[in-house]
Amino acid sequence: MSAGDNAEGPPPGDGLRPVDDTARALARRLLTTAGHGALAVIEAGSGHPSASRVAFALDEDGAPLILTSALAAHTPALSADPRCALLVGEPGGGDPLAHPRMTLQGVARRLVRDSAEGRRVRERYLRAHPKAALYVDFGDFAFWRIEPQRASLNGGFGRAWALSAVDLAAIA
Repeated sequence: MSAGDNAEGPPPGDGLRPVDDTARALARRLLTTAGHGALAVIEAGSGHPSASRVAFALDEDGAPLILTSALAAHTPALSADPRCALLVGEPGGGDPLAHPRMTLQGVARRLVRDSAEGRRVRERYLRAHPKAALYVDFGDFAFWRIEPQRASLNGGFGRAWALSAVDLAAIA
């Protein structure tokens, strides 16, 4: 048996596995069970990367929805440059790099609070995060929808996939 035949070993070439049902199921599980993630943005003014922890819910089609305050550094960053990434997946015991995680890259779009979409998203978000009812209607808070473009999925050592927007749409 060659190294390429070993289902547990790393694949040949670039190290990425072909996207299959296993990858899609893992990506779906990470998104549907996380609830929180690390949001990476390009800092307004400096152009430096910045990351912060955010709560998120999923829209009907699986796109992440976040609620941000104008006081949070990621809000002006997204307003200036809507490109962002959301890292999901929690390390368990042992080596944190052995646990699955996914970085979803996309473009954030601020939602109009009083629109039909804004009201629908508010309801979805509050179902996922009921304690947010304490501040969801504060005037400086806004919902953003991250339109997924691609993702880097890591299932642990030697298990990596590059998911396209089409792959991400299929896991909703």
